[in-house]
Amino acid sequence: MAINVIENLAKIIAKFPGMGPRIAKKIVLTLALNKEKYLKPLIHYLNELNEKVHNCDLCGNIDEGKICNICLDEKRDKTILCIVEEVGDLWAIERSKNFYGKYFVLGGNLSAITGKNIEDLNFSKLISRVQNENFLELIIATSATIDGQNTAHYIVDLLSNYNVKITRLGHGIPIGSELDYLDEGTISIALKTRSNF
Repeated sequence: MAINVIENLAKIIAKFPGMGPRIAKKIVLTLALNKEKYLKPLIHYLNELNEKVHNCDLCGNIDEGKICNICLDEKRDKTILCIVEEVGDLWAIERSKNFYGKYFVLGGNLSAITGKNIEDLNFSKLISRVQNENFLELIIATSATIDGQNTAHYIVDLLSNYNVKITRLGHGIPIGSELDYLDEGTISIALKTRSNF
């Protein structure tokens, strides 16, 4: 029965970030009522995504080759490695157009809530890259959450024996914001990480 198909597909779409059951059902209905316009092209691109897109063997980014375009780019600085939690974080840094080094995707962060532990993340691959490549600086770009902070501290402990500078992204007050609207944690970090003016 078509209703079961709609319900089952809506349940899957509702699990996507930023989606809920009502929006998911609207999407499925739109697809069902517009097969030529939306559904058939979507099926085509989902099949291409499934067949052609893979994780990069070096950094963990996703691309159409075994090695992503960022890793293949000879113009990038091979002496700086930026360590991020997820592919989306890598893309966010790329959008800023302020970083021209290499990347490494951990595959998440250490979290008691999600159950991710040391074995679930790409730490052994990270150690291998640090051992085999001549990085002068490692930038830890994990999130400013408790789990992100714990992951960052673990990385520092893990790589402290290597002769490489380890830095952390700055945290603090976003540009254009007013102090009155910021949470206490952001203000506290901004005060603790203040620098000369």
